[in-house]
This record gives sequence, structure tokens and C-alpha cells, in this order.
Amino acid sequence: MTAAEQHPGPAMPPADGVRPTDGMRPADGMRSGGPTPGGPTPGGPTPGGPAPGGPTSGGPTPGGGRPPRRWLKALVVFLLIAIPAGYLVISALQSRNGGEDKAEAASAKGLSAGYPTRVQRRIYDVPVPPYSKKVAFYETNSWKVSSLYVQFVTDRDGLDAFLAKIGTRRSALAEGEVTITGDQAKKVGWQVGAAGHDWAGMVLKQKDPQPKLRITVKFDSPAHPKVYVVSTVTP
Repeated sequence: MTAAEQHPGPAMPPADGVRPTDGMRPADGMRSGGPTPGGPTPGGPTPGGPAPGGPTSGGPTPGGGRPPRRWLKALVVFLLIAIPAGYLVISALQSRNGGEDKAEAASAKGLSAGYPTRVQRRIYDVPVPPYSKKVAFYETNSWKVSSLYVQFVTDRDGLDAFLAKIGTRRSALAEGEVTITGDQAKKVGWQVGAAGHDWAGMVLKQKDPQPKLRITVKFDSPAHPKVYVVSTVTP
């Protein structure tokens, strides 16, 4: 054996650039790890079956949603029944407040709920007592005369304070007297003078340009008299 055979040198590449193989190369598509002809891809879906990770028959819907709970359905049914019933109760309670006040409110289209302004109260000399209820007013103006219509419900002390501020007292009220005229009452829908009620009234005349006050009080509830006032100013 020669020295070249004992120490062989590095293999030389073939002249045509093709690496020699020890055996037969596998045909295309038949390499190790490749798909088997006609078979499924390793790790891929089985023919005719669901894809990996996909929904299965009978399982939950995507997103993990749950069917509505029974208590929620019961709450909805309860609200559908309770809310209309509540409106019926409120309507029934309101209808009990009918009678004269309801008819008067329906016909008193010109009245505005609330206190007259401070300027109006000062000009027409109608100092409505604090904490009065069912307060409403209406003002008319013309080149000849201006009037302020006011109604309110107060207590005994409130009525005495009101009369004292305009310079009079309770004793000046004549029993059974209705001092507001029919035309005035009709203008705002007042039912003053109706039979079966306890009326008292007075007319407060003052020097011009002071207003003239027609005051009628309904004493059906002595502890809470209802006062009607028409104050007229002549320019």
C-alpha cells in the first residue's frame, strides 16, 4: 500500500456539479416525511371530519355564550305586568282628586300655576302668603284697565297675615258675600258663588293709583281657606 492510499486527501467535487449519491434518490412526493400519495397530510384534517379546534356537533356556540337564565325571563315578565299596573293605580288615585277642584282646573285655562312675580304682587298689592298651595294667577292688560287674578290656599295665620298686609282684617269679610263678578269668574273658570259652600267676601277700595281688590274666600275647610282675589289698576 502506498502513502497516498494510507492518507487520502479531500474528496473532489464531480466535474458536472452533481453530488454523487450512495443510492437511488426518492421520487418527488415520496421523500421521507412527505405526504403519502392519496392520504391526509400529517397533522391535517381527516377527510370528512371537522378541522382541529373547530366546533363539534352539540357543543357550545363560538364565543362561549350561554342561554338566557330563567330568573332574567321571570324579571322581564314581572316588569311587563307590574309597570302597567302601577300606572293604573296612579291614575285611580288622581281620579279621586276630582270634584270641584278638577272641574275648576279644567276650565281655568287662563291661569298659570305658581306665584305672581314680585313686581306683579307689588303693583297689584296681592302679597300671597308663603307656603301657600294651589297658587295660580292670570293678568290682563288694556289701555283702560289692568287686572291680576290670583288664587291660593293658606291656613288661618296665612289669611290673617294677607289681610293685615293689605290694611284690613278677617272681620271685614262679610259672610255669604261673593264679591267677584260673574264675568270675572268666567274669564278664568272660577266656580265662586256656587251653592252649598261657605263663602265670605269684601271689596277693598283705595285711592288711585292704588289698586281695587275684590276678595272672596271659601271657608269649606276653616283651617285651610281658599282665597280668590281680583286686583284692578286704572292707569
